[in-house]
Order: sequence, then structure tokens, then C-alpha cells
Amino acid sequence: MNRVLQHTGAKYPIIQAPMGWIARSQLASAVCNAGGLGVIETSSRETENCIREIRRMPELTDAPFGINLPLLFLRDENMIKFVAESGVKFVTTSAGNPEKLIHILKAHDIIVYHAVPTVKAALKAVDAGVDGLIVEGAEGGGFKNPEEVSTLVLLQAIRDKVNVPMVAAGGIVDGRGMAAAFAVGAEAIQMGTRFVSAKESPVHANFKQAIIDAEDTGTYVLNKKSTPCIRALKTGRTAKIHDAGLMPPDTFTHIQDLYFGGDMEASVGLAGQSASLITEQKSAADIINETIAGFREITSRLGKLAASDSF
Repeated sequence: MNRVLQHTGAKYPIIQAPMGWIARSQLASAVCNAGGLGVIETSSRETENCIREIRRMPELTDAPFGINLPLLFLRDENMIKFVAESGVKFVTTSAGNPEKLIHILKAHDIIVYHAVPTVKAALKAVDAGVDGLIVEGAEGGGFKNPEEVSTLVLLQAIRDKVNVPMVAAGGIVDGRGMAAAFAVGAEAIQMGTRFVSAKESPVHANFKQAIIDAEDTGTYVLNKKSTPCIRALKTGRTAKIHDAGLMPPDTFTHIQDLYFGGDMEASVGLAGQSASLITEQKSAADIINETIAGFREITSRLGKLAASDSF
């Protein structure tokens, strides 16, 4: 059996990425109810709000869900304690060394997958005792490794070194991307930008439309010479940051005005290169069902080619 499904309890090996402020109960429960695994974010650092969202999930879905703990952004021990004792059995960690939290989470029988952007980080995470990896390629939106490695290359390089289950993240919006990821060793996919544009996503229509309108060259990698390095949609504001080479300190101050107010110049709209593959808003159920159908059609076709020893 697929190891990610064993670990998550989800119907399908599709995980919703933990986007700050966005990945809360409204979106996560829709993903869960459609057979995927919804994940609640805590990177916004709004401890009480995030706890409230986690507590709402059982009211909205009977399916299992996950929580993300971004290690560099965790400043409140109450969040760690709450997650450990919440009863949730699947946690993803990111942005730091999982060794800091692994013993706490494992003491509560929690499955832990860590997000990694390099082979070196993957080996370190496996040595720390994680159960699986979220393999994040440079195509993805949000916080990135400035030394860009694509998802397909990274999956192959990590699979050559370790045998833990891998979730492919970055550049995937449908069954084509899912089939490609599985071909090189992934057992699940994680989608962020695709779910940001979903009908159940809480973001403003302007942000969703900006994703739909994005071209294949519609994102920038910003702040490569400092931290955090990010991938975001091209706008007037991000063009200035790109040209300057560094992000000003107030870059994220008004990000909620962009996400929920629709002002695309208020901050930076985090999104991946996969935005160019998204052409319309769809429900979480349609996204997941179409992805699974596309995956099965492609893998069936490839299976027939293999069986007939042809190309």
C-alpha cells in the first residue's frame, strides 16, 4: 500500500500546502472532504486563531487532517504543546531543523514529514528521525532555497539516497504532474497555488484572477542574496524588489491586504510557476477528482505501452 496514505489516512495521496493565513479550516476541510489531506498553517504566528481553526476542523469534516509547524517562525511554546496534545496524527515541519521538535511529536505518536529543498537537508531530516519528506522544488511558490533545484531533479536525487516516502511539491496542478512525480519515486503530491485559486480558498478574487492570468514567466524569485528567498507573482511591486535585489523590511506588513483585500500591490503574492497551468477557478473536489482521473489515465496508458513493449 502507498505509504503516504498509510501515514495520513487520506483517501487520495494529495496534500494541500500550508499557506500562511490561507490554509485554515475553510479550505482545509474542503480538501479533506474531497479525499485529500487538508493542512492547517501556523506560520502566520496567530497562535489563538490557528488553535481556533484546528478546533473547528472536526466540526467541518470527519476525515483526518494535518498541521504544519514552520520551525523558524515558531515563537510560542503554547502552539507546539497544543499540536502535540491535539490528537492530530500527521504533522509537517519546515523551515528549520526537525531535530528540535521530533522527540516531542514522536512522544505523542505523531507521524512527521519534513519539507526539504536539497539532498543535504533530506539526509539531515532522515537522520533526525522523520517518517517522510515533502520534497520542495524551486518551481513552488512561497519560501524557497536561493540555490534553485527543480522538483523532478530533486526527487530523483533524494530517492537515490533514502527510502522514506516522498511527497512532491512544486509545479504540480493536475494528473500530469502527479504521474511525472510518481514516475521518479514520489508517493504523493502537495499543491499550494492550485488550492489558493480554488473556490473554497478564502483569498480575494483579485488574487485568484492574478494566478489564473499568470504566464509561464509570471513569477519572480526574490531576495536571493538574503532571507527569506521567495517566489511570488510578477507585479509592479515585485518588479521593483527584483530590480533592487533585496526585499524591504516592510514587504510582508500588509500581506493580508493583498490576500483578503485584493490590493495586489500591497505586498507580494506568493505563488509558484504552476500558476501558468491554472486557467480557471475550480472547487477543491473538482481539482482532486480531475487530478486523480488524469493520473489514472496517464499511468494506464503508460502501463499499456510497457505491456506491449512499445513507445
